[in-house]
Amino acid sequence: MGLSDYLFYDSKLAVTAVELQNLCRYTEWGRSRSVEGIEEMIEKTGMCFSARHDARLVGFCRILTDFVYRAMLCDVVVHPDHQGKGLGSALVDYALTHPATAKIPLVMTYTEEWVSFMASRGFESRGGAMVMLRRPIEYS
Repeated sequence: MGLSDYLFYDSKLAVTAVELQNLCRYTEWGRSRSVEGIEEMIEKTGMCFSARHDARLVGFCRILTDFVYRAMLCDVVVHPDHQGKGLGSALVDYALTHPATAKIPLVMTYTEEWVSFMASRGFESRGGAMVMLRRPIEYS
């Protein structure tokens, strides 16, 4: 199976909350997300990117942005059966080189698990990052 076996989408209309919830169950950070919360997240997100194989959702990420100065890459997830095949790299590259996001000068992401993967995509650790956590992140 090669990357030509996947279809990539740049529309939030290409993803349903139920199938994204099913995909997120393979992540530590997304297991507790409700269908209702995911529906609202999709609706309020600037750009959603997804990948399908045989019509099944197997990859997803999103970008929060003003489309001018700043963007944040979030929720990168690839189904375990499709990991290690270059799909994650292709999906993130698709999102970062999309005509709507390619000229944004600063793209941020937050990860403790995928540091080397993100570094291979051009991200680098920088000091000064601050986080305000208003309630514990729910991991189930």
